[in-house]
Amino acid sequence: MPDTASIKEEFSRNGDSPKMLRCVNAGIGEWSSPLVSFLLRCHEICLETQATLDPGDVPEGAAHLLELATAVPEKKDARRSDEKLGSLYCLGHDTIEFFVSSMQIVHFIGQATLGFVRMLSGKARFRGSDVMLIMQECGAEALPIVGLISLLTGLILGFVGSINLEAFGASILVADLVAMGVVREMGCIMAAVIMCGRTGAAFAAQLGTMKVNEEIDSFTTFGFSAIDFLVLPRRLALMLMMPVLCVFADFFGIMGGLLVSVSILDVTFTEYVTQTLASISVLDFMTGIVKGSVFGVLIALTGCLRGIQCGDSAAAVGEAATSAVVTGITGCA
Repeated sequence: MPDTASIKEEFSRNGDSPKMLRCVNAGIGEWSSPLVSFLLRCHEICLETQATLDPGDVPEGAAHLLELATAVPEKKDARRSDEKLGSLYCLGHDTIEFFVSSMQIVHFIGQATLGFVRMLSGKARFRGSDVMLIMQECGAEALPIVGLISLLTGLILGFVGSINLEAFGASILVADLVAMGVVREMGCIMAAVIMCGRTGAAFAAQLGTMKVNEEIDSFTTFGFSAIDFLVLPRRLALMLMMPVLCVFADFFGIMGGLLVSVSILDVTFTEYVTQTLASISVLDFMTGIVKGSVFGVLIALTGCLRGIQCGDSAAAVGEAATSAVVTGITGCA
């Protein structure tokens, strides 16, 4: 099979361009797609030189494929352009996308807020069984991983604190360090990060798949609010379960510090517990709980937002899940 470049060179070499290019079957037995690609390229060369392509006695199947490929002319501007865009164009394009995305976020938050108000007034339409199922998925089923990560966090805080405080003979203050750090900040933040990767991504994937299957559009067609039926149960479930997860994370974080103090330092179990209870107050405890509840709302909203914004392909679902994790962690931080 000759090279199309040589054919094009032969056409341009002659002063009087040939009027026809005829293909001859030189003992072609089995053939595949490269033969059709070759014929199609020959057809393009003939169009450029105003010649006619005669398939001749090429295999009948290849001739039929060539006929199908050339039956409809190529749409203009259909091919991917390799034109490099200027920096000013890219800056303007990114700026417009930023403002459009910001307006979408504000619009979604407004709709979610109105849905929550409708729930408080008893006008929201959603199933209570969905709320209970989501509470089980993002609550009870998340306890093992939240407990494990929180225990490791308490171990790290206790070990780092013991290295510095033991040098000053203040080993007992490790309890204060671990308790204050876990109860006020680390407990709720670690629980939020875990739920962003576990539940926020799941929300985005679920709603993204529904968007691909046009299930969300069907809710609108039948007169149901997608915000009430899909977003509100997830927001309510995560808002209620995050304080429970924060309490669970606080307990295991303090247990991690206890293990370090009892095993490495000269601190007894009773001393550690007494010092822990004396170092934290109800305000400290409630601060972490309130933060956890707010983080739960942020995680649910970001996950549902990215799911609803999902494109119409399987790759878009994965991108939505990734974007939900990144956005959720950034918002909680």
